[in-house]
Amino acid sequence: MKTLPLLKIAAVVASLTLAAGVTAQTMASSDASTTESASAPSSSSESVGQHISDSTVTTKVKAALMTAKDVKSTHIHVKTRRGIVWLTGTVPTHDEKTRAQEVAAGVTGVHEVKNRLKVSGSE
Repeated sequence: MKTLPLLKIAAVVASLTLAAGVTAQTMASSDASTTESASAPSSSSESVGQHISDSTVTTKVKAALMTAKDVKSTHIHVKTRRGIVWLTGTVPTHDEKTRAQEVAAGVTGVHEVKNRLKVSGSE
């Protein structure tokens, strides 16, 4: 039973390490991408730097949700496009839905959160 928290911590550390490395590599390209509009681009118009930056934000949001004690993140899916984060999936309560949005909004690089989470249980 003690291995589950240890595995969670290891996953978070690995995710943050990967995110930090990718962020360092893409700082120059992310500066250029912030001047573009916030609409979702087609795959052909998305730069490699933007894709990596969005992947970094997604990883950071997933890690933040995983470590938040008041959010059960196992059924939350995260997608990022140009700094806009979409949360989809299910959570047990309305409070967790709200808290998941707050956690995601607090992550560096998140410009907006589209909360599409559904509440699966009753409060």
